[in-house]
Amino acid sequence: MIGVKLLNRERGVTMDVAQTRFETASKAVTLLDAPGHKDFIPNMITGAANADVALLVVCATRGEFETGFESGGQTREHALLVRSLGVHQLAVAVNKMDTVGWSQERFTEITRKLTSFLKQAGFKENDIKYVPCSGLTGTNLATQATEDALKSWYNGPTLLDIIDGFELPQRPVEKPFRLVVCDVFKGMGSGFSVSGRVESGSVQTGEKVLVMPGGETASIKSIQLEEEPMACTFAGDNVTLNLFNIDMTSVSTGDILCSTVNPIRTASLIRARVVVFNTDCPITKGFPVVFHYTSLNETAVVKKLISQLHKSTGEVIKKKPRCLTKNSSAVIEVEIERPICIELYKDNRDLGRFMLRYAGHTIAAGLVIEILG
Repeated sequence: MIGVKLLNRERGVTMDVAQTRFETASKAVTLLDAPGHKDFIPNMITGAANADVALLVVCATRGEFETGFESGGQTREHALLVRSLGVHQLAVAVNKMDTVGWSQERFTEITRKLTSFLKQAGFKENDIKYVPCSGLTGTNLATQATEDALKSWYNGPTLLDIIDGFELPQRPVEKPFRLVVCDVFKGMGSGFSVSGRVESGSVQTGEKVLVMPGGETASIKSIQLEEEPMACTFAGDNVTLNLFNIDMTSVSTGDILCSTVNPIRTASLIRARVVVFNTDCPITKGFPVVFHYTSLNETAVVKKLISQLHKSTGEVIKKKPRCLTKNSSAVIEVEIERPICIELYKDNRDLGRFMLRYAGHTIAAGLVIEILG
C-alpha cells in the first residue's frame, strides 16, 4: 500500500503515518497507513501506538514473503511491535495471490509459518484472520472473488468483512483526559490547532487543559472529528483541537494535553517490566538505548538490572543479573535524558507502554510499573 502523502509517493515508500477514513457495514474506520521500511520504524511505532487493531499485508510472491519473514525481515518486527503496543486483533492480507496462480498450497504455507510465529509473539490463534487477495485486481478486498482458481478452495470473508468483524475495544472514558499531540499546525482562523488521539477521558469546547510537560494552560476553542465540528470528544477519537490563550511555540509533538484537575506525571527515571526480543546484543547496566513512547524518541540508558523473571509465571528467578540475553524477561530501571510525560501501566495501558531500540533494531518492549523521579 503506497502512502497517500505526496512525499511518500515521490519516494515510492511510506515514510510517515498517513491517515484516511472509510466505512464498513457497521463501523467508521480510521486507517493509519504506517511505514514498512526499516528506516522509518520510529514512525511505524507512532502509528501502531494509536491503533486498536492491525492489518498486516504480506506478499505471496515466491521469494518476497521469505525476504520479509526470515530473520532480519520487517514482517517479524512489525508483528512484534504491534503486539507489544497492545494490539491483539490482527487481520493478515496475503496480497499478490494472482502472481502465484491463486495457489492454495502457497496460501497454506504462508499462513502456517505466520501462525506459528504470531502465537510466539503473543497473539491468540482465534484473534488472527487471513484473507487471500490481490490489491492490483481488487480481488477479495471489498467484493467476493470471481476467479475460479480462488473460488475452488476459498469461500471465506473479504478483507472488508474481516475489518467489519473486529471487536470494538473498551474505551477508558471514565479516566482523566489525556491526548497525545501528533501534529501542531496553524489553521485558517485565529489560534492554532493540534491533532492526536484521545487516549482516555473526554473534553469539550470551552474547557481548559494543561499542556505537559511544559505546564502551561490552554483553552479549547473548537473540536473537529474527521473535519466535522463536535461539541465534545472521547477516548479513542483521532481529533483536531483548536487552542487559544497559549503560544504555538509552547506546544510540541509528543506533548500531552491533560486534565487540569488530574494532570499527568513527568519523570526521567522509571522502573519497568521488559521483554527482550531476539537480539544478539546482551543488555547490561549502562546500556544506551532509544526510548520510544507514543510519538517521542528519547535518548536513554538502562540504569539498573533489578531482577530476571520467569517468562510464563513472572516469578523472580535471579536477582541483579549481570546481563539480559534474547527472549528473556526482567525488571529494570531506565533513565531518560530529559523528563517526559508518562503513566503507570496499571493506570493507563496505552500510556504505560514503551519500546527500546538500539542500532536500528527494536530490542525490548516494556510496561511502566513505578515512576521513580
